[in-house]
Amino acid sequence: MGIRRDSPKNSPSKKTTLKHLFDLDPKPYVGSPLPSPRRGGGGTDYEHDGILSAISYCNSVFTFTDPQESPSQQDLKRLKLMDVVSLLKSPKKPLQEQLLSPLMSMVSVNLFRPLPPPSKTSIVSALPDDEELSTFTPLWPHLQLVYDILLRLVLNVDSKKLKDYIDHQFIRNLLYLFQSEDPRERESLKNVFHRIYSRFTSYRSFMRKAMNDVFLHYVFETEKHCGIGELLEIWGSIINGFGVPLKEEHKLFLMRVLLPLHKPKGLQVYHRQLAYCVSQFVQKEPALGGVVVRGILRYWPITNCHKEALLIGELEELVENIDPDQYRTLALPLCSRITRCFNSCNSQVAERALYVWNNEQFVKMASEAMEEVFPVVVEGMEKNLKLHWSKSVKQLTENVKAMLEEMDPPLYDKCLREIHHRESEAHREQVKRQQKWDQIETAATKHSHFLQPTKTICVSSH
Repeated sequence: MGIRRDSPKNSPSKKTTLKHLFDLDPKPYVGSPLPSPRRGGGGTDYEHDGILSAISYCNSVFTFTDPQESPSQQDLKRLKLMDVVSLLKSPKKPLQEQLLSPLMSMVSVNLFRPLPPPSKTSIVSALPDDEELSTFTPLWPHLQLVYDILLRLVLNVDSKKLKDYIDHQFIRNLLYLFQSEDPRERESLKNVFHRIYSRFTSYRSFMRKAMNDVFLHYVFETEKHCGIGELLEIWGSIINGFGVPLKEEHKLFLMRVLLPLHKPKGLQVYHRQLAYCVSQFVQKEPALGGVVVRGILRYWPITNCHKEALLIGELEELVENIDPDQYRTLALPLCSRITRCFNSCNSQVAERALYVWNNEQFVKMASEAMEEVFPVVVEGMEKNLKLHWSKSVKQLTENVKAMLEEMDPPLYDKCLREIHHRESEAHREQVKRQQKWDQIETAATKHSHFLQPTKTICVSSH
């Protein structure tokens, strides 16, 4: 998805004149007409011309990588951008409507640009502990001020007037920029995009669908995108404002977009924001807990231990908000998964799964289906105590075992007897199988001459 500039106000020429800035918008101005300059006239005209001149100069874009660019001109542009910001900050001087068109054109020229190809550290740079590895754009000294200008325009200018400039294509272009590897730019984009969503109510449906398209493209096609976390933060505040009962459209978003986001290998980059969005849905409608738990179990990782630990924590939090009527149906699949996790050879996953049994709500859920859950859990406990390599995991297993024995001693003893019975049956089957193989080997030894290779003589024709 690239940047398109298909309107004159979004594509000014590089050589911008004062006359060009007045001709950018073909529609007549709604506000008061610009007063004609007078010789030796008042300061208002000169101030207006000065602002237009500053905006015109800011239309020139510097790459900060071209050695032919002048550092003094780069600094001059930054000073002029700061002048524009100061103008927008001033409460005593409301923005003249004639400046709106050149301002939005300047914003589009500076922001909507081709992004460099992703670096190899694009995934690593988004991890919270590796911020020093992030890729920072050299354009940030200018971009920071341009984003500040756009944010103040969105906040202070009437949305009806801005609709001529902030349209669907403008929003798509902003979404494209979320692929930037610079976390500072993504943070500014998040603030601007969220403010646009708040003020432009008629665009909300389109903006939600556009963000969903980004998520689906990431999950099912590329699994490469730097701004998923920021977009989920926006969605978190949107979900927080949903009314109850939830609309069908919003439930479909949960099932078709949020739950599949647990699948990509880069989950750890945005898991905190994703877990918040999912928990918001379950808090608003606890009956959705069953759908969410089964969806997470469906996308459970096989070889990624870090993801396993994250998902165990998410399931533990979800259990506290699930409708208690669903405890019995969810107890067995949930406890079975937790049992496989504390049997994991990875000690961090095993310890995290064992700590779940300290959660009162989780224990309460398991107690709703003890006859079904205990045989699975007890077998996993005994396997850990016999075979697990980690002493700390064995110690935690002993603690959980003591707790389960106190919950229902007769049932626990029954499960142990069943386990011993199955083990003895398996041992007997193994003995029978070995005896049969021994008989086969003995019979083969007696008739070994049938197994001797045939000796052949090769005669050469030469």
